[in-house]
Amino acid sequence: MSGSGALAWPTGFKAYTGHGGLRDHGDDISVVASDRPATSTAMFTRSLFAGPAVVLSRTHAAGRCLRAVTTVAQNANVATGRRGEENAAEVVGRVAGMLGIPPEEVLIGSTGVIGRPLPMDTIRTHFDAAAERGPAAFTAEPLDVARAMMTTDTRPKTAVRTVGRARLVGVAKGVGMLEPDMATMLAYVFTDADVSPADLDRAFRHAVDHTFNCLSVDTDTSTSDTVAVIANGAAGPVDTDLFSEALADLCLDLTRQLAGDGEGATKLLRVTVGRAADREQARRVAKSVLNSPLVKTAVHGADPNWGRVLMAIGKNTDDTRIAPDKVTVRFGDTEVYPGEPEEHTLSELAEVMRRDEVDIVVTLGLGEAEATVYGCDLSAGYIRVNADYTT
Repeated sequence: MSGSGALAWPTGFKAYTGHGGLRDHGDDISVVASDRPATSTAMFTRSLFAGPAVVLSRTHAAGRCLRAVTTVAQNANVATGRRGEENAAEVVGRVAGMLGIPPEEVLIGSTGVIGRPLPMDTIRTHFDAAAERGPAAFTAEPLDVARAMMTTDTRPKTAVRTVGRARLVGVAKGVGMLEPDMATMLAYVFTDADVSPADLDRAFRHAVDHTFNCLSVDTDTSTSDTVAVIANGAAGPVDTDLFSEALADLCLDLTRQLAGDGEGATKLLRVTVGRAADREQARRVAKSVLNSPLVKTAVHGADPNWGRVLMAIGKNTDDTRIAPDKVTVRFGDTEVYPGEPEEHTLSELAEVMRRDEVDIVVTLGLGEAEATVYGCDLSAGYIRVNADYTT
């Protein structure tokens, strides 16, 4: 397994991006497609207000044979009723027509403002022009697709890994309304590895559970979130274990990028809870710390107010297994609990909290399970982005 490699599509994949009129400037529609049949698996938000793109894609993903993904940026097409359902289906139909494949082999992602219908007149004009260009339109690279997917992101998110002759390329977007319930972003992985449907699904679910589902920016679960992987087999079979490792590593790379670019973020915040009774407990306690506004603001200001971490652990009042006399807390290598840190320790702690990446490590003293979650600090920038989102 390797983390290096050129940022180009795996064998058999091609992509298109263009400006469909959803934002004032720049590409806002993208398509990535395999030139041959493929195996796939996908996971989606469990929001009760899941948008038409998610509802339609769930049905298509059930067949495990997706060949293409199209993304419409800047408009979530959520809470738009029957009209929204028809518009999502029309976009999928037009993409399928461009590619000469059944609509059931196309997944659609839609991301942005809720409650506004898609501007279908401009979208239709856009797809008509793209269809006239035919195969010549499919010249976009992974970075182009990642940029076209962006909403409030400040930078595109891409990652690449190799396993033998096969390559895995991932693109993702999402920096706010980010608390996976699977999932809270758009993230797609494309690979030319030949992997069975069962092995692909098993590897992807494991990867998602340890990466995207360990991500949070603001505890808010989106209505449009989708993660998917498409494998077309063009590079031949690979070692299943090595493929699983590469997929998990790629997803972790994207997770870190998403966390580090959280709305208004200035620091990556990583919380690890170890010696827990089970992994679910470890992740739950870690999320309590990661999602605490008081912890996040302390990290932002490099304020060594470590008692806020104890507060966040203590909020898990239903978990009577947690015992304060068994808990330890560290910021980086600086232990702050148990005991009463001296002034020089608080000074060291402030230095740790000034870093671009801040690690908080908690041990519960109950078992051997561990979980790490990823997020960011909370700044005035987050308020500005979301106070002005539609105005």
